[in-house]
Amino acid sequence: MDIYMILAYFGALLIGITLGLVGGGGSILTVPILVYILGTNPVLATAYSLFVVGSAALVGAVQNFRKGLVDVRTAIVFGIPAFIGVYATRAFLIPAIPDVLFTVGDFVLTKDIGIMLFFAIIMLLASVSMIRGRKDNGTDGQVVYNYPLIIVEGIVVGVLTGIVGAGGGFLIIPALVLLAKLPMKKAVGTSLLIIAFKSLIGFLGDVQNLTIEWSFLLGFTVIAVLGIFAGMYMSNFIEGHKLKKGFGWFVLVMAVYIIGRELW
Repeated sequence: MDIYMILAYFGALLIGITLGLVGGGGSILTVPILVYILGTNPVLATAYSLFVVGSAALVGAVQNFRKGLVDVRTAIVFGIPAFIGVYATRAFLIPAIPDVLFTVGDFVLTKDIGIMLFFAIIMLLASVSMIRGRKDNGTDGQVVYNYPLIIVEGIVVGVLTGIVGAGGGFLIIPALVLLAKLPMKKAVGTSLLIIAFKSLIGFLGDVQNLTIEWSFLLGFTVIAVLGIFAGMYMSNFIEGHKLKKGFGWFVLVMAVYIIGRELW
Protein backbone atom coordinates (compact mmCIF):
# COMPACT_ATOMS: atom_id res chain seq x y z
CA MET A 1 0.00 0.00 0.00
CA ASP A 2 1.60 3.30 -1.10
CA ILE A 3 1.62 6.59 0.79
CA TYR A 4 -1.22 8.05 -1.30
CA MET A 5 -3.54 5.17 -0.48
CA ILE A 6 -2.69 5.50 3.22
CA LEU A 7 -3.46 9.23 3.04
CA ALA A 8 -6.76 8.49 1.29
CA TYR A 9 -7.83 5.99 3.96
CA PHE A 10 -6.78 8.45 6.67
CA GLY A 11 -8.93 11.03 4.89
CA ALA A 12 -11.87 8.59 4.94
CA LEU A 13 -11.45 8.26 8.71
CA LEU A 14 -11.43 12.06 9.09
CA ILE A 15 -14.56 12.31 6.94
CA GLY A 16 -16.38 9.92 9.25
CA ILE A 17 -15.12 11.60 12.43
CA THR A 18 -16.26 14.99 11.12
CA LEU A 19 -19.71 13.63 10.29
CA GLY A 20 -19.98 12.08 13.75
CA LEU A 21 -18.80 15.23 15.51
CA VAL A 22 -20.60 18.03 13.68
CA GLY A 23 -23.46 16.10 12.05
CA GLY A 24 -22.59 16.91 8.45
CA GLY A 25 -20.17 18.48 6.04
CA GLY A 26 -17.47 15.84 6.17
CA SER A 27 -18.73 14.01 3.11
CA ILE A 28 -18.06 17.10 0.97
CA LEU A 29 -14.34 16.32 1.33
CA THR A 30 -14.70 12.90 -0.29
CA VAL A 31 -14.35 14.14 -3.87
CA PRO A 32 -11.24 16.32 -3.25
CA ILE A 33 -9.55 13.39 -1.45
CA LEU A 34 -10.26 11.00 -4.31
CA VAL A 35 -9.34 13.47 -7.06
CA TYR A 36 -6.27 15.19 -5.61
CA ILE A 37 -4.72 12.40 -3.53
CA LEU A 38 -5.53 9.34 -5.64
CA GLY A 39 -5.90 11.03 -9.04
CA THR A 40 -9.38 9.60 -9.57
CA ASN A 41 -11.39 10.94 -12.52
CA PRO A 42 -13.92 13.52 -11.19
CA VAL A 43 -16.92 11.67 -12.67
CA LEU A 44 -15.87 8.42 -10.97
CA ALA A 45 -14.97 10.32 -7.78
CA THR A 46 -18.48 11.82 -7.55
CA ALA A 47 -19.94 8.34 -8.06
CA TYR A 48 -17.80 6.90 -5.26
CA SER A 49 -18.74 9.88 -3.10
CA LEU A 50 -22.44 9.10 -3.54
CA PHE A 51 -21.89 5.58 -2.20
CA VAL A 52 -19.79 6.79 0.75
CA VAL A 53 -22.22 9.62 1.56
CA GLY A 54 -25.24 7.32 1.28
CA SER A 55 -23.74 4.65 3.52
CA ALA A 56 -22.59 7.16 6.13
CA ALA A 57 -25.93 8.98 6.15
CA LEU A 58 -27.79 5.67 6.52
CA VAL A 59 -25.84 4.93 9.71
CA GLY A 60 -26.76 8.37 11.07
CA ALA A 61 -30.40 7.99 9.99
CA VAL A 62 -30.74 4.68 11.86
CA GLN A 63 -29.35 6.28 15.02
CA ASN A 64 -31.79 9.20 14.72
CA PHE A 65 -34.73 6.91 13.90
CA ARG A 66 -34.16 5.07 17.19
CA LYS A 67 -34.40 8.43 18.96
CA GLY A 68 -37.65 9.30 17.18
CA LEU A 69 -36.02 12.13 15.25
CA VAL A 70 -37.02 11.05 11.72
CA ASP A 71 -40.28 12.16 10.08
CA VAL A 72 -40.83 9.35 7.58
CA ARG A 73 -43.73 11.02 5.76
CA THR A 74 -41.72 14.19 5.16
CA ALA A 75 -38.79 12.08 3.96
CA ILE A 76 -41.06 10.41 1.40
CA VAL A 77 -42.66 13.68 0.20
CA PHE A 78 -39.27 15.38 -0.22
CA GLY A 79 -37.35 12.26 -1.17
CA ILE A 80 -39.29 11.01 -4.20
CA PRO A 81 -38.56 14.02 -6.47
CA ALA A 82 -34.98 14.08 -5.13
CA PHE A 83 -34.59 10.36 -5.96
CA ILE A 84 -35.80 10.98 -9.49
CA GLY A 85 -33.53 14.01 -9.90
CA VAL A 86 -30.35 12.33 -8.71
CA TYR A 87 -30.90 9.08 -10.62
CA ALA A 88 -31.71 10.87 -13.88
CA THR A 89 -28.66 13.11 -13.43
CA ARG A 90 -26.23 10.23 -12.89
CA ALA A 91 -27.75 7.90 -15.47
CA PHE A 92 -28.42 10.38 -18.29
CA LEU A 93 -27.20 13.97 -17.68
CA ILE A 94 -23.59 13.29 -16.62
CA PRO A 95 -22.88 10.89 -19.54
CA ALA A 96 -24.42 13.42 -21.96
CA ILE A 97 -22.14 16.31 -20.93
CA PRO A 98 -19.50 16.82 -23.68
CA ASP A 99 -15.83 16.36 -22.80
CA VAL A 100 -15.12 19.97 -23.83
CA LEU A 101 -17.69 22.53 -22.65
CA PHE A 102 -16.17 25.60 -24.34
CA THR A 103 -12.87 27.27 -25.19
CA VAL A 104 -11.77 30.90 -24.77
CA GLY A 105 -8.44 31.56 -26.44
CA ASP A 106 -5.96 29.10 -24.98
CA PHE A 107 -8.26 28.19 -22.09
CA VAL A 108 -10.27 24.98 -22.49
CA LEU A 109 -13.04 24.23 -20.00
CA THR A 110 -13.33 20.45 -19.96
CA LYS A 111 -16.05 18.32 -18.39
CA ASP A 112 -13.73 17.33 -15.52
CA ILE A 113 -12.73 20.94 -14.77
CA GLY A 114 -16.37 22.05 -14.99
CA ILE A 115 -17.47 19.42 -12.47
CA MET A 116 -14.72 20.39 -10.01
CA LEU A 117 -15.50 24.11 -10.35
CA PHE A 118 -19.21 23.48 -9.79
CA PHE A 119 -18.27 21.29 -6.82
CA ALA A 120 -16.16 24.15 -5.41
CA ILE A 121 -19.16 26.50 -5.66
CA ILE A 122 -21.26 24.01 -3.67
CA MET A 123 -18.44 23.83 -1.12
CA LEU A 124 -18.53 27.63 -0.82
CA LEU A 125 -22.27 27.56 -0.13
CA ALA A 126 -21.84 24.74 2.39
CA SER A 127 -19.03 26.58 4.17
CA VAL A 128 -21.17 29.71 4.53
CA SER A 129 -23.97 27.57 5.97
CA MET A 130 -21.61 26.01 8.55
CA ILE A 131 -19.96 29.30 9.49
CA ARG A 132 -23.29 31.09 9.97
CA GLY A 133 -24.82 28.15 11.86
CA ARG A 134 -28.42 26.99 11.95
CA LYS A 135 -31.35 28.60 13.66
CA ASP A 136 -34.28 26.50 14.79
CA ASN A 137 -37.22 28.26 13.16
CA GLY A 138 -39.31 25.10 13.10
CA THR A 139 -42.10 24.29 15.52
CA ASP A 140 -43.07 21.24 17.51
CA GLY A 141 -46.62 21.48 16.25
CA GLN A 142 -48.33 19.90 13.27
CA VAL A 143 -46.19 19.46 10.17
CA VAL A 144 -47.45 21.64 7.31
CA TYR A 145 -46.50 20.69 3.75
CA ASN A 146 -45.94 23.20 0.98
CA TYR A 147 -46.08 20.50 -1.69
CA PRO A 148 -45.15 22.53 -4.81
CA LEU A 149 -42.07 24.08 -3.20
CA ILE A 150 -41.03 20.79 -1.56
CA ILE A 151 -41.20 19.01 -4.94
CA VAL A 152 -39.19 21.76 -6.68
CA GLU A 153 -36.62 21.81 -3.87
CA GLY A 154 -36.37 18.01 -3.97
CA ILE A 155 -35.66 17.99 -7.71
CA VAL A 156 -33.05 20.78 -7.39
CA VAL A 157 -31.27 19.03 -4.52
CA GLY A 158 -31.38 15.73 -6.43
CA VAL A 159 -29.76 17.25 -9.52
CA LEU A 160 -27.08 19.04 -7.46
CA THR A 161 -26.31 15.85 -5.56
CA GLY A 162 -26.06 13.96 -8.83
CA ILE A 163 -23.56 16.43 -10.27
CA VAL A 164 -21.20 16.89 -7.29
CA GLY A 165 -21.73 13.69 -5.29
CA ALA A 166 -22.29 15.51 -1.97
CA GLY A 167 -25.18 14.96 0.38
CA GLY A 168 -26.67 18.45 0.21
CA GLY A 169 -27.74 18.55 3.85
CA PHE A 170 -27.06 22.31 3.96
CA LEU A 171 -29.83 22.69 1.34
CA ILE A 172 -32.21 20.00 2.62
CA ILE A 173 -32.30 21.01 6.30
CA PRO A 174 -33.40 24.65 5.73
CA ALA A 175 -36.03 23.38 3.28
CA LEU A 176 -37.46 20.97 5.86
CA VAL A 177 -37.50 23.66 8.55
CA LEU A 178 -39.07 26.35 6.33
CA LEU A 179 -41.31 24.30 4.03
CA ALA A 180 -42.39 21.46 6.33
CA LYS A 181 -42.08 23.36 9.64
CA LEU A 182 -40.00 20.60 11.24
CA PRO A 183 -38.05 21.36 14.44
CA MET A 184 -34.31 21.46 13.82
CA LYS A 185 -33.37 18.14 15.43
CA LYS A 186 -36.05 16.28 13.50
CA ALA A 187 -35.05 18.11 10.29
CA VAL A 188 -31.46 16.90 10.73
CA GLY A 189 -32.55 13.28 11.31
CA THR A 190 -35.00 13.34 8.41
CA SER A 191 -32.36 14.92 6.16
CA LEU A 192 -29.99 12.01 6.83
CA LEU A 193 -32.63 9.50 5.69
CA ILE A 194 -33.28 11.50 2.50
CA ILE A 195 -29.53 11.83 1.83
CA ALA A 196 -28.96 8.11 2.38
CA PHE A 197 -31.51 6.84 -0.12
CA LYS A 198 -31.03 9.73 -2.56
CA SER A 199 -27.27 9.14 -2.74
CA LEU A 200 -27.49 5.35 -2.99
CA ILE A 201 -30.17 5.55 -5.69
CA GLY A 202 -28.00 8.05 -7.57
CA PHE A 203 -25.09 5.61 -7.34
CA LEU A 204 -27.26 2.98 -9.05
CA GLY A 205 -27.38 5.32 -12.04
CA ASP A 206 -23.58 5.06 -12.23
CA VAL A 207 -23.29 1.29 -12.05
CA GLN A 208 -24.57 0.98 -15.61
CA ASN A 209 -22.09 3.58 -16.95
CA LEU A 210 -18.88 3.22 -14.92
CA THR A 211 -16.45 0.50 -13.90
CA ILE A 212 -16.54 0.37 -10.10
CA GLU A 213 -13.52 -0.83 -8.11
CA TRP A 214 -15.57 -2.45 -5.38
CA SER A 215 -12.73 -3.59 -3.12
CA PHE A 216 -11.41 -0.05 -2.75
CA LEU A 217 -14.85 1.56 -2.49
CA LEU A 218 -16.09 -0.82 0.22
CA GLY A 219 -12.85 -0.46 2.20
CA PHE A 220 -12.98 3.35 1.98
CA THR A 221 -16.64 3.34 3.06
CA VAL A 222 -16.09 0.99 6.01
CA ILE A 223 -13.31 3.24 7.33
CA ALA A 224 -15.56 6.31 6.96
CA VAL A 225 -18.39 4.57 8.86
CA LEU A 226 -15.96 3.55 11.63
CA GLY A 227 -14.95 7.20 11.78
CA ILE A 228 -18.60 8.17 12.31
CA PHE A 229 -18.85 5.98 15.40
CA ALA A 230 -15.55 7.42 16.66
CA GLY A 231 -16.87 10.94 16.03
CA MET A 232 -20.15 10.24 17.81
CA TYR A 233 -18.18 8.94 20.83
CA MET A 234 -15.90 11.99 20.76
CA SER A 235 -18.97 14.25 20.63
CA ASN A 236 -19.61 13.27 24.27
CA PHE A 237 -16.49 15.25 25.19
CA ILE A 238 -16.28 17.84 22.41
CA GLU A 239 -19.02 20.32 21.49
CA GLY A 240 -19.68 19.78 17.79
CA HIS A 241 -21.29 23.16 17.14
CA LYS A 242 -18.07 24.90 18.20
CA LEU A 243 -16.09 22.81 15.72
CA LYS A 244 -18.56 23.46 12.90
CA LYS A 245 -17.50 27.06 12.31
CA GLY A 246 -13.84 26.08 12.20
CA PHE A 247 -14.60 23.26 9.80
CA GLY A 248 -16.67 25.66 7.72
CA TRP A 249 -13.62 27.92 7.30
CA PHE A 250 -11.55 24.87 6.32
CA VAL A 251 -14.11 23.93 3.64
CA LEU A 252 -14.04 27.55 2.42
CA VAL A 253 -10.25 27.42 2.03
CA MET A 254 -10.53 24.06 0.23
CA ALA A 255 -13.08 25.52 -2.19
CA VAL A 256 -10.82 28.45 -3.01
CA TYR A 257 -7.91 26.03 -3.49
CA ILE A 258 -9.94 23.89 -5.92
CA ILE A 259 -10.97 26.95 -7.96
CA GLY A 260 -7.38 28.17 -8.12
CA ARG A 261 -5.96 24.76 -8.99
CA GLU A 262 -8.50 24.05 -11.74
CA LEU A 263 -8.27 27.48 -13.37
CA TRP A 264 -4.55 28.13 -13.01
